[in-house]
Amino acid sequence: MARISLLITAFLLIMSSTATAQEVVYESGGELPPEKSSYDVFFYDLNLKLNPADSTVDGRVGVHFNVVHPTNVVALDLDPKLEISSVNWTEDEPERAVKIERSDTSKTFYVYFPETLQPGRSTALEIEYSGIPRVGDNPPWDGGLVWKRTPSGEPWVGAALQSLGAWVWWPNKDHPTDKADSVAINFTMPDNLVVASNGRDRGVTDHEDGWKTSHWFVSTPINNYNVTVNAAPYETMSETYTSTAGDEMEIKFWYLPEFREESEWLFPQFAEQIRFLEETAGPYPFRADKYGVAHSPYLGMEHQSIIAYGASFENDNLFGQDAGFDDLHQHELAHEWWGNLVTAWDWRDFWIHEGIGTYMQPLYAEHLNGMESYREMMEFLRTRITSNRATAPRESSMSSLDIREGERGGDVYYKGAWFMHTLRYVVGEDHFFEILRKFAYPTEELENTTTGEQVRYATTDDLLYLSEEISGIDLDWLFEVYLRQAELPALNITRAGLQVVMEWDVPNGIDFPMPVEVRINNEMVTLVPENNRITLEIPESADMEADPNHWILKEL
Repeated sequence: MARISLLITAFLLIMSSTATAQEVVYESGGELPPEKSSYDVFFYDLNLKLNPADSTVDGRVGVHFNVVHPTNVVALDLDPKLEISSVNWTEDEPERAVKIERSDTSKTFYVYFPETLQPGRSTALEIEYSGIPRVGDNPPWDGGLVWKRTPSGEPWVGAALQSLGAWVWWPNKDHPTDKADSVAINFTMPDNLVVASNGRDRGVTDHEDGWKTSHWFVSTPINNYNVTVNAAPYETMSETYTSTAGDEMEIKFWYLPEFREESEWLFPQFAEQIRFLEETAGPYPFRADKYGVAHSPYLGMEHQSIIAYGASFENDNLFGQDAGFDDLHQHELAHEWWGNLVTAWDWRDFWIHEGIGTYMQPLYAEHLNGMESYREMMEFLRTRITSNRATAPRESSMSSLDIREGERGGDVYYKGAWFMHTLRYVVGEDHFFEILRKFAYPTEELENTTTGEQVRYATTDDLLYLSEEISGIDLDWLFEVYLRQAELPALNITRAGLQVVMEWDVPNGIDFPMPVEVRINNEMVTLVPENNRITLEIPESADMEADPNHWILKEL
């Protein structure tokens, strides 16, 4: 294909002189406008020079896409504080003039083509840009690029952009519905740094001028925010791991030399934790590339095939529950299934990533230490439920800001984990673990697939329908009360003489046939309410406790 450079006419949108100056909103996703829904990205080609000396990026990014709907304009995203110097359109056509439209108050810019692009057409844009990207003040929560120093004073670079979006440092189509099928990643950095990124290592080009380019290639679909850089004077350790699917893959750890002893202590947990998650939710999804861990200058992030680990090299550093494993690492590893393999295509269902991902820590505690350890961790997670907002609202679309700071998103971590805990109780052990595995991999064929076809999108309703199909139980009420509503149900108990009345107080009066375990002296019975009410008679001298094992998420 011939490469044709196109003349760019750039102009700023004219803002009303009477309007108050606006600031860029740092969020990801949200409503998908026609200028983005008209095309589907299948490949990004990143060529970025990152300079720790002045915290700058100088980049050239190719965006390769298929046209889905007829259009003569496409929208892309890049922080307006970064300057676009040129755009090239590679196409077997004569040179044509195009224009871009950009605002200094919006991440979104528009590229206008001189003709209507027809559905089915494949084409590409190449964008050159430069500047100083947003710096993460408190990564990973307040994210951005991270420019730190190692204990020895060397540059230590990372990226943490889940809640903001990758547009903060490279141009792309910022929306969770569009994962590129593959990504080429080429980072040019000072030659004293070791650079680690997603996917497969394709070698290093030494420029003999104090710089070198590290080449990586992601062979499977990936969220934009998962594309990352890790750079430091790293040392590495690795081992070959055989997946439950029978495939061999590399487990590799990039660590600072100052932490060699701690890294040698932690490293064996990687394979042990992968094995548990494989046995629970199916094979590690990205074994065609690798499983990597990079020692990072911030707590952690689930970057696909190379998670960031910046915790304290101690067990129980995330929840402090004396469960005997590195729960921060296990949480980020769990996202390879819940978030990277199974992805919410809108932020309103983000609890699938974080709620199920968080639930994997008590499950692993149970695996290592038994049910008492599981229950202790679940009780701790219960104390951290603080939201009075729905966890999976029905809004047509949400942005990451709605989840992080807005009024619509709910407690995606702890309430989400407790929903899974209660779902396990309602459907039973066998059904629950079958649901978990089939939510990750609907078929055995997909469990043995490494081409990228195993990666898929899901919603809360997908989990509802799957749970009903496997359990044979109507569960709409369960999902409605816990995920669609803000308030938790309350179980009110009155006891007069021989009679005990237990009544569910449920938001909006929803029918709530939640079975309740009741311990009467040393005997356990399970009772199902009718019209949200249970009535029974027991001796006045009997001890009674409802839900003694704390399976049900309810108002305390």
